Parts: sequence; structure tokens; C-alpha cells
Amino acid sequence: MEMFHGTGVAMVTPFTTDGQVDYAGLENLINHLIGGGVEYLVSLGTTGESATLSKEEKKKVWAFTAEKVNKRVHLVAGIAGNNTYEVVEAVKGFEAAGYDAILSASPYYNKPIQEGIYQHYKAIAEASPLPVLLYNVPSRTGSNVTAETTVRLANDFKNIIGTKEASGNFEQFNQIMRDKPEDFMFISGDDPVTLPMIAMGAVGVISVIGNAVPRQFSDMIRTCLTGNFKAALKGHYDLIEFTRLMFAEGSPGGIKTALKQLGICGDTLRLPLVQVSSAAADKIASELKKITA
Repeated sequence: MEMFHGTGVAMVTPFTTDGQVDYAGLENLINHLIGGGVEYLVSLGTTGESATLSKEEKKKVWAFTAEKVNKRVHLVAGIAGNNTYEVVEAVKGFEAAGYDAILSASPYYNKPIQEGIYQHYKAIAEASPLPVLLYNVPSRTGSNVTAETTVRLANDFKNIIGTKEASGNFEQFNQIMRDKPEDFMFISGDDPVTLPMIAMGAVGVISVIGNAVPRQFSDMIRTCLTGNFKAALKGHYDLIEFTRLMFAEGSPGGIKTALKQLGICGDTLRLPLVQVSSAAADKIASELKKITA
């Protein structure tokens, strides 16, 4: 599964000023990312504001994305939720042409115990026409997929091929890396700590900041993957402040502001998310100018 080594980008979903999906902006973004050298794209993950898109909108975005990508890079669909039955039905009904895997965040709000998380992913794995990537992001879901559960799923289901880890828990990272099957992919889901995660054995990242700076970020990741961390550190440090700003007033508000400043798409979000403040936008503009100079 080397197709998922390197930089994946969790794409934003551009909207017009009246809140409709901006397909011209989405095409601009796709071409910006592929031109920037990323290895794969993720359509309708958390950064894509998937929680506020209807089922019909999701189908249209997935189809449009596959058409415009046209197999130039690998493609992943984000399909998740806290109603296992609904997620399984969505996975079964997914039009998989053009896609290489499904990324599914663990169930949010319900706060299931580990056995519930295991059974949720078991149901997805048994229904999925494509390989499955787990996604552990406790800051959003309210529960953690433990190292033990991750490794159990990795061993029990051959089509569960990796995990996007965004727990920030390096003790947990150590356990996963020590105990996982050799071919099970450990992927960073947290831009600021991707470099040390690759040093531990991660095969890359599914990134937010890569939406705006795909060339700078993916070059740094590729350098990390060669083992030349000394050379990669400059790129890592150059991006630290920009990365902080992307999340300072919520994501994807920050990254959409950067994309507007780059002329790729607008910065409209759907409620309950709102645009960043003018002060934050000014700081983003200043930092973006430094990075892209």
C-alpha cells in the first residue's frame, strides 16, 4: 500500500458566498494540490466539512472529485458517523470508481467503549468494497481508539490497512508501532508532529496545511521519509507558525482563509463554523507571504 506513503491532503470543500458547493473552486484546489506534488487526496474528511453536507451533496462531490483527479493521484473518501448502521449503508452504496480507500473516523458523541469501537469498525470492514483506514481523533470524537484496539483491528481484518493517528499521545504511538503487523500503515493526522512521527515509523501524513502549501509540505515529508531529518528540520521549522495559525481560530477556517489569499477558492464556511477574525487573517497573510516568497 505504498500509494499512501508520503503526503495526503484532507481537502476543504469550497463554498460559494451563498453557501453552495463551489465546483470551480474545488477543481482549482485539486489542480493546485496535484501540481504541488502530493501523493494522494482525501475527499470529505473532517476538513471537508462533511458533517454539514447532505447525502446528495456528498455523492456529487465524490463523483466530481474522481472525474477531475482522473487517476493522476490516489484518492480516499471520508465516510464516517456515529450511527454504525448508517455508515455501513453509506459504505455499501459508495460509488467506488476512482477511489482507492475509505477513511473512517471513530464514532463521535456516543463515547463507545473499546468493544463498541471494535464492532463498529468490524461492520465497516465487512461491508467495504475498498480498503479501510482508521482515523483516531479524540479531540473531535470524545473517545480514543486505544493501541490495543488498533492492533486488534489490524490483525483481524486484512482490509483495514492503516490508521490516521491524531491523538497526540506518543506513548500510544509507541505501542502501535511496536505491536502492529509489519504492513499496517501508521499515518500522522497531526501536521505539527508529523516529523517526529515519521522518525518513529509513520509512512506519512494526511494533512490540513497541505491544502495551501502542498509543495513546501510534501517536499519536507519526502525528505523525512529518506531519513534525512536534519535536512527536513528547516522546512519543519519554517512551517511551525503557519501551522499554528491554521488552527488558532478553528479548522478549516484558517486554511480556507489561506486558500482565498492564494486565489484558489473562497473562505466561506457552513454554520456552525465561521470565518476567522480579520486580525487572524492578517497574520495568516503575513506568514503565507514568508513561506511562498
